[in-house]
Amino acid sequence: MDFTTKYLGLELKNPVIVGASNLVTDFQTLQLLEKAGAAAIVYKSLFEEQINFEQSEMEEMKEEYQERNAEMTTIFPPNIYEAGPDEFLMHFKEARKAVTVPLIASLNAVFDDTWYEWAKKLEDAGADALELNFYNNPREFDMEGRAIIREELDVIDGVKKAVKIPVSAKLSPFYTNPLYVFKEMDKKGIDGLVLFNRLFQPDINIENEKMHFPYNLSNVSDNLLPLRYAGILYDQLNCDICANTGIFTGEDVIKMIMAGADTVQVVSTIYKYGPKQIQKILEDMEIWMANKKYKSLNDFRGKLSMKNVKDPFAYRRAQYVDILMRSDEIFKRYPAP
Repeated sequence: MDFTTKYLGLELKNPVIVGASNLVTDFQTLQLLEKAGAAAIVYKSLFEEQINFEQSEMEEMKEEYQERNAEMTTIFPPNIYEAGPDEFLMHFKEARKAVTVPLIASLNAVFDDTWYEWAKKLEDAGADALELNFYNNPREFDMEGRAIIREELDVIDGVKKAVKIPVSAKLSPFYTNPLYVFKEMDKKGIDGLVLFNRLFQPDINIENEKMHFPYNLSNVSDNLLPLRYAGILYDQLNCDICANTGIFTGEDVIKMIMAGADTVQVVSTIYKYGPKQIQKILEDMEIWMANKKYKSLNDFRGKLSMKNVKDPFAYRRAQYVDILMRSDEIFKRYPAP
């Protein structure tokens, strides 16, 4: 079977990419993921807070030890630098050497200068591509949604000018009209869209009456949203589409490709079943393709997209209304005890 595909201008041996997570910070796990068949790996995200926190921490240390005695104005050499973010780059470079498949860097910043500076540093560290991990957590009542979109479009424009490697954007679904945002990002020259970002949300422990932040894995049902948008976007944009969230099995990957996705990202299924799950996914895909007489992914990519599906209402509101009209069928499937 021919599993090869293209994503961000990269030639991949199959469509299964390991998404950004703590999994990839262990080099042994990193190599196991490649051995199991991962076509590419997204390295753990670097966050603006990491950069700023460690830089401000160093500044506090400098001030604390200034002018300790008459002979010494500082105990630090004049060219001292903050090692925290640079340590991240060092680990990234080591990870780049540890595997042969494409290694994609992930960056989540706030300020324009940080986006551009660290995009370039990650490129110099050996990244084959860059994933902009957009995550805006609104806290201001007076900030319009269009202002957030403008900021993200400006970041894409600036990063594309700062680096030569391909650039993708990992997005949340929480836009008033995601399709408009995707189209505008495509106009800015984004090379790929990752749909969608799974955001960590706070919870409340009612026993100790404190906030806590659970690490919830995705569920299979979570993949229905990226499936829908992959189907709508197929052959509508110039950029590539990578489906993310709730993808656990070979069947899930096949669905995404059939809807129109170029690739998928997996994380939760690896946490749950280990790196060998990638091999299982690829084996299941091969069996299905053999049974269906498909020789390559292109033979069925987009077959059930909005562009190609026979039912003209499959991706529209009318289909939703039709399902609601037949809502009594749920009682047949799940009879009351």
